[in-house]
Amino acid sequence: VFTLFGYGFGWNAPGIADSDALHRAIHHVNLSHGAAVDVLRATVPQLSVGAIHNRQRCYGCTESADDVAAALRFASYWNDAFPYPQQFGCYPSSLVDAIEPYVKPGDLALISRPVDWFGLNHYSPHYIKADANLLGATFGAPPPDVPRTPIGWPIVPDAFRETLLDIDRRFRLPIYVLENGTASDDRIDEAGAIQDSGRIAYLQAYTSALQEAIAAGADVRGYFVWSLLDNFEWGAGYTQRFGLVYVDYATQQRTPKASARWYADLIARDRRQRMASASRGSLGTASAPA
Repeated sequence: VFTLFGYGFGWNAPGIADSDALHRAIHHVNLSHGAAVDVLRATVPQLSVGAIHNRQRCYGCTESADDVAAALRFASYWNDAFPYPQQFGCYPSSLVDAIEPYVKPGDLALISRPVDWFGLNHYSPHYIKADANLLGATFGAPPPDVPRTPIGWPIVPDAFRETLLDIDRRFRLPIYVLENGTASDDRIDEAGAIQDSGRIAYLQAYTSALQEAIAAGADVRGYFVWSLLDNFEWGAGYTQRFGLVYVDYATQQRTPKASARWYADLIARDRRQRMASASRGSLGTASAPA
């Protein structure tokens, strides 16, 4: 986010749209990753370490050749510029010419230090259109029939399932989903409750897609909702509420939303199913011939 938005589009600090700055920034972030893995492993014995990536399927806003090409170009930056060199020791072929001038001997070996898991932040796919900017691509609107969250993000659980399966096939690492959720216009009603049915519907759809990916073979080890509490959301500040728990920012009083109760029930139900499955497995083993 900060490399593309800060050095590619020039939207965020430092507000630069410059090819040299963008590609040097990407490479230096990757170098920092490799150096950090070395320091962590040298400092903490038997450490389980991974990196967390934003990874979303990228679709053209239309089926035009320009939009399709823009989506592919954008995906190489958004999805592959970091996990590819970190996992495979090379940049994706679409970025080699741009980044190769900044790569020194030994850099890729430093970047590609072994990690133990792949961390994923995912909310929705991206719909991309051609543009005359540095990348030749920018964000566009999804088709009219695609539902959206209150802050305009597309709701496409199938893309979440396919992203998990793609990560599993490409990277062959255990996966932890470390951010997934939605912001809503949450308000406390006269009874003192927050009925965030839209968030519940979103989480229900996305956790179902998660289970489908696991059933199809994706090695997903954990899932975390973003977030437990309403909080300060980057440039949006306090205007976007992602939490399962409502925070009154003036008093700091916390009020669990309906989604918090729904999610607690989901966790409890999943735990019961796992325990029942483990119990059946143990019984089967005990009753088998010696």
